[in-house]
Amino acid sequence: MTHVVCEPCNDCKYTDCVAVCPVECFYQDDMMLYIDPDDCIDCEACVPECPVEAIFVEASVPAQWGSWTEVNKTKAAEIKAAGTGHITEKQDPKEGPSCKKK
Repeated sequence: MTHVVCEPCNDCKYTDCVAVCPVECFYQDDMMLYIDPDDCIDCEACVPECPVEAIFVEASVPAQWGSWTEVNKTKAAEIKAAGTGHITEKQDPKEGPSCKKK
């Protein structure tokens, strides 16, 4: 099982979670973060760090965001293969117009 970054991160990219990840399994594009399911060890360190509550254990992803499991897998693999977007340190947040920080 893995963790999944869901819709609340889209256009509301905070990187607090990547700073605590012991296996550096986060990837990013301009809009959001993604977790590589092949690298995630289910430590849950990232979950409480997310200020928009966007990270869920795969088995607990809310129904309305079920597609994000595959999105994380696909996008992380694409970004990883491109050799860009691997993120291991906290950066300034990206708060776009659809950002709904809790």
